[in-house]
Amino acid sequence: MTAYPSQYPPHPGVRPRPAAPPPALVVVAHGSRDPRALATALRLLERVRALRPGLPVHLGHIELNAPLLPDTLDALAASGAGSAVLVPLLFGRGHHVTRDIPDAAAAAPLPARVADPLGPHPLLVDALHARLTEAGWQPPRDADDRRRSAVVLAAAGSRAPASRADTERIAALLAARLGVPVVALARAHEHGATEALFANTVGQLCEGTGSNVFVVLHGETDAAPGTVSDPLGTHPAMARLLLHRYDQALRTPAPVAGPATPVAGSATPVAAPAALVAAQAALATA
Repeated sequence: MTAYPSQYPPHPGVRPRPAAPPPALVVVAHGSRDPRALATALRLLERVRALRPGLPVHLGHIELNAPLLPDTLDALAASGAGSAVLVPLLFGRGHHVTRDIPDAAAAAPLPARVADPLGPHPLLVDALHARLTEAGWQPPRDADDRRRSAVVLAAAGSRAPASRADTERIAALLAARLGVPVVALARAHEHGATEALFANTVGQLCEGTGSNVFVVLHGETDAAPGTVSDPLGTHPAMARLLLHRYDQALRTPAPVAGPATPVAGSATPVAAPAALVAAQAALATA
């Protein structure tokens, strides 16, 4: 049979095979009883879709909100989707990232892989810095102003050492960006600490140090004293970060469920006052 050169056009009756759709991006949120959390997640997904038209973008929750992650994966398989990448909308490598989400991927009725969580990454620091600036944060004017300034990074608590290490790394990167101490405090722990305890600890920090204390949030809260930023929510850097984690997972031959990718560059530690260290320890042992 004669082989025609590739530059020859196809026969008029032969239609080119359409390109296969890309793997679906499934943003995996924790879920919350606060209705604002679901609304925020849906708006964030719209930002992701706007950045990459044509990419199937879906939402799945670990608990508390519909759709739950297994239901999202079942629906994708039923619709004929070829595969999916699960991108955790979570700070670090806690139990949900290392166990729950990989288990859901393994049980899915279609090929699925798990991307790294949000942090640590410079895009996450960009979003945190922007939210602080919107809340009124200004760089310290002098050394005395720097000594009286501090930032609290409010994150979900976890007993997993890797999760705490990731959150502390994010705090260190943000501290290097701001030039003032940033302490990570857990808003809620798997073993029982509550929003009220978090708020009480931040209140004691404000009173005990006389610092200009700002609280920057990963999620929604009404219980923090001091100057509180808006949640990261729909900040444009968050949408870019979700797509970065998606692309990163596709470049990885095996399913991604291991340590977060190291951040380029290094953060210079910013020493925290004793009151900040004590506040962090108080919640760590709650």
